[in-house]
Amino acid sequence: MSVDELIGKIATEILSPLITFFVVVAVVVFFWGVVEYIAGAGGGEGRAKGKRHIIWGLVGLFIMLAVAGILQVVRNFWVSL
Repeated sequence: MSVDELIGKIATEILSPLITFFVVVAVVVFFWGVVEYIAGAGGGEGRAKGKRHIIWGLVGLFIMLAVAGILQVVRNFWVSL
């Protein structure tokens, strides 16, 4: 097994499913925050908690998509060598 095959196997079998899982978690946190924000529309702690979940969901989504992009760039760079 060559290094290219090993990197490809690691990327497809381990990293891609992990990134997909964390993207799904971030989307669920985001939508849970939206639900909390709407449910707490009268003000108070529910609205603030919902806002925090929305922000952290977006941050998590951004991080996971950035990681996926960086891994794709590294993988393309390694294959082109």
